[in-house]
Amino acid sequence: MKIGLVGEGAIGRFVAEKLGAAGYGPHVVLVRPARLDGPNGTRVRRVGSVADLPSDLDLMVDCAGHAALIEHGAAILGRGIDLITVSLGALADPDLERSLTDAARSGSAQLHLASGAIGALDCLQAARVGGLAEVTYTGRKPPAGWRGSPAEDRIDLDRLTAAATHFDGTARQAATEYPKNANVAAAVALAGMGFDKTRARLIADPDVTANIHEIHASGTFGSFSFRIEGKALPDNPRSSALAAMSVIAAIERRRAPVTT
Repeated sequence: MKIGLVGEGAIGRFVAEKLGAAGYGPHVVLVRPARLDGPNGTRVRRVGSVADLPSDLDLMVDCAGHAALIEHGAAILGRGIDLITVSLGALADPDLERSLTDAARSGSAQLHLASGAIGALDCLQAARVGGLAEVTYTGRKPPAGWRGSPAEDRIDLDRLTAAATHFDGTARQAATEYPKNANVAAAVALAGMGFDKTRARLIADPDVTANIHEIHASGTFGSFSFRIEGKALPDNPRSSALAAMSVIAAIERRRAPVTT
């Protein structure tokens, strides 16, 4: 299997390192044209457009965020190359979701959604078959984890002495308003009841030191609650370590003769 990456950020570097250690590549990295002549520590071939990707690629992995999926996703799928992405929040835009679906069909390719920083999505998908009545996602981070987001305009992150909810709405609203913070809300929505029926709550909490993700779901199957406390990648406090690991897990499932 020949694998390429989109992006060279913290998640991209983690994935490239793991792929290299396992002997999987990467064989090419798609970057912004301005970065083609920049430092290249791995010496992997760089290209600046989807048209320049090798014709024998089996899989591309998007590690570069919403903008990269919007810019390159449809073109990659249209070329018949399968694509794994962690930028699930971008699919809150129905036009983008439609564009990617149409491109995948025309190119006989598949878009694979990595689980990112959350677990229990297989349980949620199974529960959906029987019928879900309620799904709520709650994201809790230290105040510093919400810098650069609309939370700065809604609460005083510097003076918090107790947990404060700065968003309570649908997963679609969360993914749209918090594009850098709500990929997990999108993952929960896509696995369960959809963007408009999934409730999302985002909380700044000065008493926590990790990013905490919780799912509560109920339906004909019964109910379940799931909680995970995630750490960031060492070289970027904004990037979830588990999100990066989920990309490798998704690639390994594609390669495995037996998979879950």
